[in-house]
Amino acid sequence: MRVAIVGASGAVGQEFLRVLDERNFPIDELVLFGSTRSAGRKYPFRGKEIEVKLLQHNDDFKGIDVAFVSAGGSTSKEFAETITKHGTVMIDNSSAFRMDSDVPLVVPEVNPEDALNRPRGIIANPNCTTIQMVVALKAIEGLSHIRKVHVSTYQAASGAGAAAMAELYEQYRQVLANEPVTVSKFPYQLAFNVIPEVDVFTDNGYTKEEMKMYNETRKIMHSDVKVSATCVRVPALRSHSQSVWVETVEPVSPEQAREAFEKGEGLVVMDNPAKLEYPMPLFLAGKDPVYVGRIRKDLTNENGLTFWVVGDQIKKGAALNAVQIAEYLMKVKNI
Repeated sequence: MRVAIVGASGAVGQEFLRVLDERNFPIDELVLFGSTRSAGRKYPFRGKEIEVKLLQHNDDFKGIDVAFVSAGGSTSKEFAETITKHGTVMIDNSSAFRMDSDVPLVVPEVNPEDALNRPRGIIANPNCTTIQMVVALKAIEGLSHIRKVHVSTYQAASGAGAAAMAELYEQYRQVLANEPVTVSKFPYQLAFNVIPEVDVFTDNGYTKEEMKMYNETRKIMHSDVKVSATCVRVPALRSHSQSVWVETVEPVSPEQAREAFEKGEGLVVMDNPAKLEYPMPLFLAGKDPVYVGRIRKDLTNENGLTFWVVGDQIKKGAALNAVQIAEYLMKVKNI
């Protein structure tokens, strides 16, 4: 098994290295690719130092079985043909191909079989917020079809990359030192603040991040569900949180939902209000599952249910989801 990581020096690229090692993913050779800025860097992996190669339009991907790509949408679009032309399966973490009809959009706990039909050799990894939400929605959908979802997200700085995490640290230091605050990765200071904007605004008043949750959820779940999202950047370092309201065709009790969540693949229930137990990003960074708590009836809708979801968006929301796709393909001998 020959594996490549494109964008090896980024936050998700580094997470790929950790996840592949943690899960003992079978690798005979690992090849790392990056931009001119990162080419030449070396990273340890299973006792070896692997040097990052410059990503170029050549035959470097010949013989590579799977390439995990996380270098931004423009790079994915430019190099997709170069990566796939010799039969490499490209699992892409950008938004470049997610809504293309001939590219499957896959969350292994929800629609793994979609990965088998990939005419262009590309499988898209969904948006991080969509991934953790649909893992939870899958459990409810098994009880009754979901008509509508209202969701507010509380997205950590790391969703904007490693540099954004560093900026948040620096902003807190600057505020406490009474220094001018550096603002670069976000539209406003994030330290001691929340920003109700993730990605750019579209013509309908929703941001691209919010529209991703609408469109991607429908594609992944093969559903007519409607999703109305408000995405907010919060001054947490890592792991996204979500407050989710769902309306189902038939009423679903909190007890039924809790049982479904407990049985759901990739889910952990953390829901004991009497002991103040509920998912929080501070304690769940670096964890594999999606955590669910605050499960309760919606007081405004007989067919409504509300719950709280937390997941590590660099791990399950990016690298882990992609690796799980590759593991599925290996399991069914499709790679």
